[in-house]
Amino acid sequence: APPPEATMGVDLDGEVPIVGTELYDTDFDAFVEALGAAYEKYGFVILRNHGVSDALIKRSLECSKQFFALPAEKKMEYHLAGKGGARGYTAFGVETAKGSTSHDLKEFWHLGRDLPPKHRFEAQMPPNVQVEEGDFSDVTRAVFAALDALGGRVLEALAVHLGQKREYFADKVNEGNSILRVIHYPPLVDPETPDADVEATLQKLELAGGHVRAAAHEDINLITLLLGADEGGLQLLRRDGRWMEVNPPPGCVTCNIGDMLQRLTNHRLPSTTHRVVNPPASRAKIPRYSMPFFLHPNPDFVIETLPTCVSEQYPNRYPEPITSDEYLQQRLREIKLK
Repeated sequence: APPPEATMGVDLDGEVPIVGTELYDTDFDAFVEALGAAYEKYGFVILRNHGVSDALIKRSLECSKQFFALPAEKKMEYHLAGKGGARGYTAFGVETAKGSTSHDLKEFWHLGRDLPPKHRFEAQMPPNVQVEEGDFSDVTRAVFAALDALGGRVLEALAVHLGQKREYFADKVNEGNSILRVIHYPPLVDPETPDADVEATLQKLELAGGHVRAAAHEDINLITLLLGADEGGLQLLRRDGRWMEVNPPPGCVTCNIGDMLQRLTNHRLPSTTHRVVNPPASRAKIPRYSMPFFLHPNPDFVIETLPTCVSEQYPNRYPEPITSDEYLQQRLREIKLK
């Protein structure tokens, strides 16, 4: 008989491909081929040897823990009311996935691109919020820069895979409205709870409205690079309707396709539904921290289906072009209406 997880629609055997990012320098054609094959099948890939230093990853985790451990009233000083969470702090239990009625079990911080004064995109990209305590702001800016550079290398390979020039994306993302999100998923159960009572506490949480750490969703942007998913729980939805665990080895970066790139490529590169499920009872007292980097194009980039992704067999699903900023605002309105 299959294990109980399999009967509940979770594939325990499939694995997201791992690609060595050193191929970018040593064998670019192999890098293109490996990424293209992984993305067309799963919409996800795991990157190793990605060039983001272990020391920076470790320091960013330490700084994140220190920030989220601040008193709630102190963290709320960094919340910008009326900005939709675009910059600064968003409190626990606010965000709800599109189509869901239950809020997610997380609090988070948003850092965007720093622009010089009077920049042409300042209306779309507000200034960042500076944290007084510790090195949080400096370290998160370093992570933003490192993942922005790594994303550029992935996009170079995808451009070639899609029949474009290698540098196709370079001048389309160099002032992109990208976001680094630093997430804290608190323990689902108070660490003081006796082990014998953990299961009952988790069942009560389920009965209270089915809250999960992050409900099933797709990302809006071009690609997402995820750092530090160290506590498990990330799953992607396969094309056959089964969920599949995404378990990157320590220090790796998970990279998935977002809806903007799916639209640009006429669904040749799929934006895969994914979620973060609640942990089993044995891990319910442990917090989870992660840092997704949502790589966006420049706000004025026009998302117009690439001719190389249209054919008689695959007619253009999106004959009407749209700018990336219009698309983003459309999607943000959808989420607010839910």
